Order: sequence, then C-alpha cells, then structure tokens
Amino acid sequence: MTFRASVLTLYPEMFPGPLGLSLAGRGLSEGAWSLEMVQIRDFALDKHRSVDDTPAGGGAGMVMRADVLARAVDHGSPAGDPRPRLLMSPRGKPLTQARVRELAAGPGAVILCGRFEGIDQRLIESRGFEEISVGDYILSGGEPAAIVLLDAIVRLLPGVMGNAQSGEEESFEHGLLEHPHYTRPQEFEGMPIPDVLTSGNHAKISAWRREQAERLTRERRPDLLSGRTQPVTK
Repeated sequence: MTFRASVLTLYPEMFPGPLGLSLAGRGLSEGAWSLEMVQIRDFALDKHRSVDDTPAGGGAGMVMRADVLARAVDHGSPAGDPRPRLLMSPRGKPLTQARVRELAAGPGAVILCGRFEGIDQRLIESRGFEEISVGDYILSGGEPAAIVLLDAIVRLLPGVMGNAQSGEEESFEHGLLEHPHYTRPQEFEGMPIPDVLTSGNHAKISAWRREQAERLTRERRPDLLSGRTQPVTK
C-alpha cells in the first residue's frame, strides 16, 4: 500500500522541497509514497481569487474562509477517503513519535496548511480536522510544519530507511532521548572513544547506552520520564 499525502496550501511550489531529497526523495521516486498538491486559491470564486476575509468580532489580520477551504478539502479528500485530515496549527496537540508511527501505518494523510491569522473554526469542525503542532513557536504558515510531519512519517515507511533497526533505536522511540554516538578516529582533540564501545562486550555496550540515554533524558527532558512505568537508573 502506497502512503498517499495530499497537501492543501497557497504555496504548492514549496513542495516537495527537502522531501524531494535523501531518503524521502528516494522513496517518492520509487513509489513508496506519493505527494499531491492542492492549490487552495483554485477554489475561490471571485475574480480576485480571494481566500480570506476580516475576522468576525474585529481584530488584526485576516482569516481563511470556510467556504473556499471546504471546496478545496472536498476536492483533495472526497467522501469515503479513509485518510485522516490534519491541520498544522500551533494550538494543536504536540506531535509525538507515537502519533507519527500511527500515521505511517495508515493509508496516508490530508494536510491543510493555514496562513494569516487562522482558519474559520467551522471548516475545522465540519471537515473533521485534527490539529497538530510541531512546537511551541509560530511559523509564517503551515507549510514548514507539514514538511516536518511528512519527513517524520515517510522515513518510517517500508523500504525507505536503509536499516530498519535505526528507527527503533532513536530518541523518543522508548520514551528516552538517544544515547551519544562515536566513530573514527579513535581520538579527537584529546578525547577518546569511551572504552566500553570498543570492548566488544555487547551486553556492557547496551547497558552503557541505556544509562547514557537515561542520563540525558533526566538532564534535558525530565518531562518524558513522568509517564514512564519502568524504573530509571539513578
């Protein structure tokens, strides 16, 4: 099954962008996933191709219109489309690796990229959009966030990542940040590779990596430990 991504945007020329390179680009060219762009402005009916209007109740900026967006959504995701509808939004639920894995296991995604001050709430509710945030900061539009989301998903698709084990040992896969990495040369600016990593003792290497992952998580992301049921080394 090919993962199908449809992106609704005012700037389709931003895609595939980095998604056309490296692992994602190879997967795209080999058919592991597909990317369809929907230009929202094509669904405006007035001569100026307007997609936004002033906010009800007053305030700064403009709001994307529900009627224009509805036509775009219904075109890109007609009735019966099993793919989840996702809106990139700073007020959405934080994106997690667990959610990325769920999406990667599905048929694809319909991703709406907002602009201006926001999107008419009636469109979000009537078309069943799930709001997703990639961080506690504001972007100029949803496109960079959509690229982040798709990159995270695509690398998990079958055949895209060269070594499937790599995806199992990275940060967040087990609720911890990833352990430090080393490679040749054996010594760099007076700093050697930790002896345990060149010992050949795989049990000790595994234990060391686990300890380092737990240490880094305690220091940098203690919030990740709050929901863990397994004991953490002190």
